[in-house]
Amino acid sequence: MSFSKLFDGGFKKRNESHFAAIVRVAMDDGVITPDEQAFLDRLAQNLNIGEEKYKQILKDYKSHPINPPVSYDKRLERLYDLVRMVHVDKIKDDSELSLLKKIAVGLGFHAVNVKYIVDKALTLVSNGTDLDDFVDQIKNMNR
Repeated sequence: MSFSKLFDGGFKKRNESHFAAIVRVAMDDGVITPDEQAFLDRLAQNLNIGEEKYKQILKDYKSHPINPPVSYDKRLERLYDLVRMVHVDKIKDDSELSLLKKIAVGLGFHAVNVKYIVDKALTLVSNGTDLDDFVDQIKNMNR
């Protein structure tokens, strides 16, 4: 097996785990709303989750392994990736922003601060901020 195939497999598993964690957050209230479903559809496409795997994760999301980011920097990277997807989709309504906040809490951001973190993240991404500046500005937003 080539090195690139090993990398692709690991990357794909990480995306599947990330997607399963987001589905778990969306299912927190026991229901996936039509808005959440539309968001999950787009997210699965952006993460290259195949239709079969997508259906499997939606059906049995609790049994799918979740690999939460261990470090703060990795959480910020995932938040950056997610907010960029949201920005591209021009998600602005309250239910979708609420889901984004839930996902940020699921990534490990404190619920008290999540509104400010998500608002700042959306502003930074809409201004074209790259990952390094994003991480720096989120880390230093209270200074």
